[in-house]
Amino acid sequence: MSEATPTSSRPSHRRLIGRGQLLLLAAAVLGAFVALMPRAADHASACAFDPLRPYAYEADQTRTAYRLAFDAVSSNALFANDPFFSLPPIERGTRSNRANAEAFIPADLLKAVSWVESDMTMAQRAVPFDSIGEALVSFDCGHGLTQVTTGMTVPLGANNLPSDRQVLIATHYAYNVARGAQIMAEKWNTAPEQRPVVGTDTNSDPALIENWYYAVWGYNGFTGPGSNRSNHPLDPSLPWPRPSFQCDGTQSRERYPYQELVWGCLARPATRNNTAMWTAIPATLPDQTNPVVFSAMAIGNWSFPYSNMDIPTPQPAHVATAPALPGDYRTRLLGAPILQPSTQSVSIRLNDPTSNGRATVTITNAGTGVLSWIAEPSANFLTLTPPGGVALGNGLACTTGSCPHGTLTIEVNPTLLPSSAANATITVRSPNGGSGTMRINVSVVADFEVGAPGTSRAR
Repeated sequence: MSEATPTSSRPSHRRLIGRGQLLLLAAAVLGAFVALMPRAADHASACAFDPLRPYAYEADQTRTAYRLAFDAVSSNALFANDPFFSLPPIERGTRSNRANAEAFIPADLLKAVSWVESDMTMAQRAVPFDSIGEALVSFDCGHGLTQVTTGMTVPLGANNLPSDRQVLIATHYAYNVARGAQIMAEKWNTAPEQRPVVGTDTNSDPALIENWYYAVWGYNGFTGPGSNRSNHPLDPSLPWPRPSFQCDGTQSRERYPYQELVWGCLARPATRNNTAMWTAIPATLPDQTNPVVFSAMAIGNWSFPYSNMDIPTPQPAHVATAPALPGDYRTRLLGAPILQPSTQSVSIRLNDPTSNGRATVTITNAGTGVLSWIAEPSANFLTLTPPGGVALGNGLACTTGSCPHGTLTIEVNPTLLPSSAANATITVRSPNGGSGTMRINVSVVADFEVGAPGTSRAR
């Protein structure tokens, strides 16, 4: 979202210049533009996998697997022993008696958040359901179902590659959902030190959906007046009064603070194949006609740490309970993926110094569930597409693309070859598929002289 230049700051006069001056000005502007453009290295560090996207599995249209994942993580039933993906204890109480309580987030609230963030999808819109394709990555490095941005803006692994956690978040829906839930919990737990409290009259009980108002606000950015995108409901840049958000694509999202988008969707679930994506809950927004609420949320109180913005629970309040999970939920969500270890060799011959040569190899999951993988080349003249991805085990529906296997395309950049005959290796490993690795030996032969452009060699 860009800001328009204020009219008052624009020059009110016009200035005529000659052709020579115009050319000089154009050159100067072009030079400044080029200087400001990110270098290749800068662009490569813009997101965890940039400049390429990893591949992910897009499950069925009714989001059966995704909805089960949200149910499981809402009560910390999926990754309880993993400090990075587990749900932390959720604090409870007002400013004077805040203390840890059980790990719990209303599952339907998480589903509505995911719908606002991504339409509850893991891959790009062009990727069909029940298939493998480019993972969903937003312009600001939001990844997947819950659009995880935190920790995903630069590669954090060795050799400037994504870490195992980043691979899982970007490619595996269960880990993405778990990380998104943990971030939501962190937003809740920042109160009262850095955020206001909802529920001064209910001991800020996290089982009450309405008490999550400030945490949901913070999930998109606890922003207010003066920011590029304000989520303050009383910000004068937003229309008031405004109708409830309908979550049906008929209203501009720019006219609503983020939390009202979520509240609107929570009350009006999307349906696919006559299946509701979550339970309809008409959660109550803070009543701005109530003097207690209005005075607490007034623009004048928008100042860190927002201690004057505490409000009572909006009424009527809605109690959330932990969903019942089927006995095989872990098997259905995680399975037991196994990267099929192997050693393969590919040869690539280049006939033209202006064209890239390529070869394709298959990555196989010898187990069950979704296997996430990442590939690392030993030489910079190799480009891998995708840089990471998934391979599916038995029992998962997959109808298009490279299903059920992962496909890795190896491309040679002739301008980076060190010699006319070069060798390299590619190592494929999986953060959730065991300790085995796949090794690909690559030999490249160029039928032309390899040297620095613009130079000649004495014969």
